[in-house]
Amino acid sequence: MTQDLEKLFTYYREGDNQFKIAGGVEGCYKLANDFYDIMETLPEARKILFMHPNDLSESRDKLACFLSGYMNGPELFEEKYGPVALGAAHAHLPISGKEKDMWLLCMEKALEKQDWPEEFKAFMLMRLNTPASRIQNRP
Repeated sequence: MTQDLEKLFTYYREGDNQFKIAGGVEGCYKLANDFYDIMETLPEARKILFMHPNDLSESRDKLACFLSGYMNGPELFEEKYGPVALGAAHAHLPISGKEKDMWLLCMEKALEKQDWPEEFKAFMLMRLNTPASRIQNRP
């Protein structure tokens, strides 16, 4: 990583800069909705789509609320659903590296649709690899 990019990534980590750059709560919902819209239409993501309920409304809301807190904004997930427990919430699903990669592909495509600086999109994809890895429960 170049020194300029390192400084930029450090800036993104300060306070609620991520949340603000993403567009606040509205931006979190846009990203979550774009993510699930892509999951619904991307043939490569069908397997993970079928791990979700038919009605994705709550899944969309949970992801948006999670993203808000993850980007150092309001802890909407905890307010609505209780403590974030990614591993426990997904333990009943067989999630291998393949499913994790499907999830990240959907997120990458959703990030591409955001009106954000390219460096910030790359930063967010890098960051979102962590929760994606936490839900993986199979090799």
